[in-house]
Amino acid sequence: GPTCVLGIDLGTTSVKAALVTGTERGLALAQSCSKETQAHSDSSGAAPQGMEQDVQKIIRALNECLAALPQQQLQQVTHIGISGQMHGVVFWKSDKGCKWSESGPGPAFEADKVSHLVTWQDGRCSPTFLSSLPLPQSHVSLATGFGCATVFWYSKNSPDFLKAYDAAGTIQDYVVAMLCDLRKPLMSVQNAASWGYFNCRNKSWNTEILKNSGFPVHLLPEVGDPGSIAGRTTCAWHGIPQGAKVGIALGDFQCSVYSCLTERTDAVLNISTSAQLTISMPLGFQPPEAPDPSSAVTYFPYFNGDYLAVAASLNGGNVLAAFVGMVAQWAQELGFQVEESAIYPRIIQAALAQKHSKLSVQPTIFGERHLPELLASVSSIGASELSLGHVTRALCRGLVENLCSMFPVQQLQELGVSRILGSGSALARNEVLRQEVERIFPFPVLYGKDVDAAVGAAMVM
Repeated sequence: GPTCVLGIDLGTTSVKAALVTGTERGLALAQSCSKETQAHSDSSGAAPQGMEQDVQKIIRALNECLAALPQQQLQQVTHIGISGQMHGVVFWKSDKGCKWSESGPGPAFEADKVSHLVTWQDGRCSPTFLSSLPLPQSHVSLATGFGCATVFWYSKNSPDFLKAYDAAGTIQDYVVAMLCDLRKPLMSVQNAASWGYFNCRNKSWNTEILKNSGFPVHLLPEVGDPGSIAGRTTCAWHGIPQGAKVGIALGDFQCSVYSCLTERTDAVLNISTSAQLTISMPLGFQPPEAPDPSSAVTYFPYFNGDYLAVAASLNGGNVLAAFVGMVAQWAQELGFQVEESAIYPRIIQAALAQKHSKLSVQPTIFGERHLPELLASVSSIGASELSLGHVTRALCRGLVENLCSMFPVQQLQELGVSRILGSGSALARNEVLRQEVERIFPFPVLYGKDVDAAVGAAMVM
């Protein structure tokens, strides 16, 4: 049969598996399956700022995903590409990280001597704590939720916790290590850059800086190029033949962009839980040696030595979800029971009826990495602008304007952008957001070319 590639994405809320096959016209999605992980877990040591997930539940969702795919096609898989949420960190015992067992058509593994995953959303590293850490030799500013910052936090606040483990990586690095039985985790440049304290120019950790600050450098993974092979499967995993090639784990963001970016002059605008505006940098571009902490644009390592310029906002669909939650709570306090799922279409309809609103909403309720203290505000409030339609319209406009302030139109034009590819669940479901994108950005916008990190991970292979 045709060569079949399995792409996996280990996301913040769900796990997705996609089977991609080669056809005469190129790669085509044959089958896919997605399962919610429901893995959120209490963070006993860092509550209420901590954000952790139960790795056992993530792996369970992954096993359920693979069990739902057709056996015949899984048996034809020759390569596996894996992406997942960046910045976060999970710890494990290298020889006891999982347990293999026979289940269904082939062996599967379950998480064993593994910590919780401390996710990219984790907030335990306060600005004061971060300022107490040594300055990285990197083009990326350090932020809470970054793997190295979290390890520093444990080494200073709970050193005994770290003594139980001898390996660490992102959740996707963990899965690759289990599949290939790697004694020492292997991490791509993409994930290493997202951890902080990594120099992309010479592809190495800031080992001396970290050592001198008491950081447990033995936990740092080895680093390889995105697109390279990490190893081969040691078991016939879910019927996938033993010896299938497994790629080094990739960043979900880069794989999402890879799945839809066709022209270097395209910018990708993705609004789902959070929001990103991305463009490929010119060939040969190298990021600055040191970060500009006040800059909203960061440079992500991509593939083949290329970089993406990214305005990554922490405020996207999660802000709309918070607004809907607030409306539902107000209704409840007034004695009415309204399902949040019923509120979404109504506020969008109300906003579609209000083409303009003088109301101005700064929607940054989650702050921004470059301005963590920047919270939301509402101004220009007039008596005639208080309807649900006016407020929703202004909120949607504010979300797009916030992204535009991070990556201004003039900068996009200077980089040669000729078109915007609009993607993401929030953009797909919300016509008001789409109208505001077209009003604020002076480029043609193409929708429907949705980003898919699982498919992107497969395409890279």
